[in-house]
Amino acid sequence: MAYAYIVDGTETQVDSGRVSKAKVQVNAALTGSIKVIDGTSGTTANVATITNPTVGSSYEYWDFKNGVRIVASGACDVTVSTNSSYNK
Repeated sequence: MAYAYIVDGTETQVDSGRVSKAKVQVNAALTGSIKVIDGTSGTTANVATITNPTVGSSYEYWDFKNGVRIVASGACDVTVSTNSSYNK
């Protein structure tokens, strides 16, 4: 299990390799977007783009092949956690 607490507009590699589940928890309302990427590089969302999420929102995504990367477009307050049932 890995996790990241993200509070600014940045690219964050939360986990690498196979990941069975990633959860994005929104701790404070945000104007902007959070991109969820299956990979270890790049800024183009290939899993999801979360736009203008409200406080308390939670999003789950499954079956990452290459890792979990988050790109936030601006100031934010989110926690991203991963869980893997795959042998790494």
